[in-house]
Amino acid sequence: MGAPTGAAQAQQTHGQRPLAASADTDDTLPPRWRITGEGTRRQLVWRSDARVPMGNARVEFYAGDRLLGAPRAAQDGHTFRLALGHARPDSLTHLEVRAGGRRLDTRGRISRIPADDSAGRAPAALPANPVDPGTPGRYRTVTGEYTLPSVRLPGFRAPVEMKAVVVAPTGASGHRPLALFLHGRHSTCYAGNEATGAWPCPAGARPVPSYRGYLRDQKLLASQGYVTVSVSANGINGQDFAAEDGGAQARSSLVRLHLARWADWAARPGTAPAVVRRAPRADLSRVLLVGHSRGGEGVNRAAMDSLDAPPAGQDGYRGPVRWRIRGTVLIGPTIFGQNPVADVPSATILPGCDGDVSDLQGEVYVDGTRGVSRGTALHSALYVVGADHNFFNSEWTPGQAQAPAEDDFFTGDQRDRVCSPGSATRLTAAQQQQAGATYIAAAARLFVAGDDRARPLLDGSNLRAPSADPARVLTHAVGARRTGTFLPDTSVTVHGGRLCAAVDPAPATACLDSSTPGASPHFVRWETDKEAGRRAVALTWSAAGAAVRVRNARPVSLEGAKALSLRVIVPPGSTGTQLDVAVADASGHRATLGRVRVDGLPGTDRTASYWAREVRVPLTAAARAGVDLRRIGTLDLTPRSRSGRAWLMDAWGWRPGTPEARPAALARVDLGRLTVKEGNSGTRTYHVPVRVSGHGSGQVRLYVADPVTGRATTRLVTVRPGAGGIDVPVKVTGNTRFGYGVEHDVFVKAVRGSVVGSHRGGVTVENDDPMPRITLTPLADKVTEGQSLKWRVTLSAPADTHIPAVFGVLPVSGSPELSTKDVDPRWLLDNSGQAPDPERPLSRIEQLSVWTQVPPGQLSTEVAVPTIRDAVAESAESVHLQLTDGTDGPQTGPVVTGTVLDAS
Repeated sequence: MGAPTGAAQAQQTHGQRPLAASADTDDTLPPRWRITGEGTRRQLVWRSDARVPMGNARVEFYAGDRLLGAPRAAQDGHTFRLALGHARPDSLTHLEVRAGGRRLDTRGRISRIPADDSAGRAPAALPANPVDPGTPGRYRTVTGEYTLPSVRLPGFRAPVEMKAVVVAPTGASGHRPLALFLHGRHSTCYAGNEATGAWPCPAGARPVPSYRGYLRDQKLLASQGYVTVSVSANGINGQDFAAEDGGAQARSSLVRLHLARWADWAARPGTAPAVVRRAPRADLSRVLLVGHSRGGEGVNRAAMDSLDAPPAGQDGYRGPVRWRIRGTVLIGPTIFGQNPVADVPSATILPGCDGDVSDLQGEVYVDGTRGVSRGTALHSALYVVGADHNFFNSEWTPGQAQAPAEDDFFTGDQRDRVCSPGSATRLTAAQQQQAGATYIAAAARLFVAGDDRARPLLDGSNLRAPSADPARVLTHAVGARRTGTFLPDTSVTVHGGRLCAAVDPAPATACLDSSTPGASPHFVRWETDKEAGRRAVALTWSAAGAAVRVRNARPVSLEGAKALSLRVIVPPGSTGTQLDVAVADASGHRATLGRVRVDGLPGTDRTASYWAREVRVPLTAAARAGVDLRRIGTLDLTPRSRSGRAWLMDAWGWRPGTPEARPAALARVDLGRLTVKEGNSGTRTYHVPVRVSGHGSGQVRLYVADPVTGRATTRLVTVRPGAGGIDVPVKVTGNTRFGYGVEHDVFVKAVRGSVVGSHRGGVTVENDDPMPRITLTPLADKVTEGQSLKWRVTLSAPADTHIPAVFGVLPVSGSPELSTKDVDPRWLLDNSGQAPDPERPLSRIEQLSVWTQVPPGQLSTEVAVPTIRDAVAESAESVHLQLTDGTDGPQTGPVVTGTVLDAS
């Protein structure tokens, strides 16, 4: 049943029955699920008991571990509809609703992590960094807004607003760097206490001012000399349900349209809006992009599109790039495409109590850059213990927002000892917002101002900014001056441990079994239920002393490094995991570098707390032992605690400093979608649209999904502009039988020397044959109680797919109506989710529908209403069934009547 959250809360799976081949069997769709519509309008519908607020994580329907698709939410926030396309009803087993990796379709459940104190204990405060970017600067600030003519973006029917709030320093000389903020996906309009996702806003409703939610961050940066602008994106939020990429390309277009205006105003200040004229002139060669939630994915795409232009047909910006993106800050971001920009530095804030993007998929902005390009751009993840998703935006925060707002971390009736308000580890809104502002300023200071003194706050050096106290902000990073990696994703062998897969349905192969309480941001799922090339080293031990050895296929160089830096995951709430770290060169010379201790994060089964801590050991012992640091072949990890579990994400040679990140020549890949008609005869071959642009040669991993099972095959492909590389032919055979449309989906991910824009595409085959007509014939429409009422459902022609026949129950007038106590209680439960008591007429049962389906290639089947015999003497009772089109509108289908006689 429905469970309300900011978007999704982790829920325990409970058994669900498969869809019946006949309504006369015991099995059907689970309660709150139904199939509506006929022909190409057929939809799978789920209705939640409670309203599901509009969020940033994508709501998705699953059949077991198979992704069915992302449904469209109705304005009421309760109903979600997914066009079924080619999916066969009998394949819709074990239905689930997920968002951000968590279940939406079950009520409460009991926590599966023991309620001990360690799981909810905050980490100790880190030493202070000498430089604190959270300290306000010397400039006073000015605030104002501008509104420009709305713009039209590809794929969006309604225009999108060009509206923003500017906060800038006063009295600052010269051109000043520009920081642009983009909010995430939230309700677009409100009236009183009701908020919706409509766009444009209906009469009587006002736009939700999400773009004003970062004024604290803007004022801090402005006091330090930055011109800041936060742009509104309600027009995208209200329409991105139809975008295959969730609106990432549209948000990129919007960001670059604003940047183009700022470039115009910098060149011709007299043409700027009043608030911009009051601000210092912006320096477009020094731009920081800050994005929250889907806004994070949007500014990531804007950084990508500023280096290599996207396909013109997908883009809403047509002009030249007159700016340079120096870095991005991504707050609780989505990354549906798992396509980070490797050559633009980034800092990703991961809220430890995120109830919206609760799988913390933003970790991919760090992990997904490894080995892709030169590796000189710093990519940092900042885990903020006790922060939720919404409070980083004051307009999404109760007590601060103009529109209705809520805490997105929902626990129902059960208190969460880590994330419920009032818990020792949970931050207040003000504390969270202060921490956010401080670390945004730290990223600006490092990426834009080039002040390396801010780097230890971002790169896993375990220092803190006192301005953010009492927040506990933990960091790890890749890139910058790291070299000589041990990366499990590449060619390594493991002895004494296990090379595990980040995403795999097999428990013996997966790094983290799906039955494990809690989740890991490092192992977040993408488009497929199994991925190649994403791995870690799993360690499990019951006694100290047995080493786990990781061997690279080729020796790596640690020359010039000061320390070996490792990113290690341990279970949430665990303490005192100790590992001895040793390396050996290609000649076998070995040295123990030191011992590291790793403690788990506060976490429960509602949090994604299996997150890697960065630990370092100096390389001085290796130099003393004569180990050749230019040719390191093996890494040994020896547990010194009595028992435990750990996962090694990677290990690097580390030295301080932040080199300039210069973009490499990368090949860019964008997939498209081709829609074709099936045709009446013959076989035609179509090809998935693929565009390769950019510069140089690269490698991507291509996944081709089976349109029936959803299982994907994969292969590595070399790509370069102007040459072939990705060719996915799709054969379409025409006929004159009705069948649902078929989607042949293809996905792509960067591996090396490449970047991916539109990661998803394919060929959609539309049915062009009419749906067979349905006729009804009574088989047993007058029976004695205890028998089944039956009708034959006949098609005018066989079809290539199951054809459902859905019947609504109409009121009976002038005579007694069949009631809930006259039919089989199991049949009633399966078809409506309701119990017989209290007794009421069948026509008064919400969600009750009687249905069957004609199998492919056949012409008929039966539909039945099983009755039960009782000891009550009563007159004949009837039921009216009307064949419907499965929608909620007026119905014109034929009506049949069944009569049940008393058996006494």
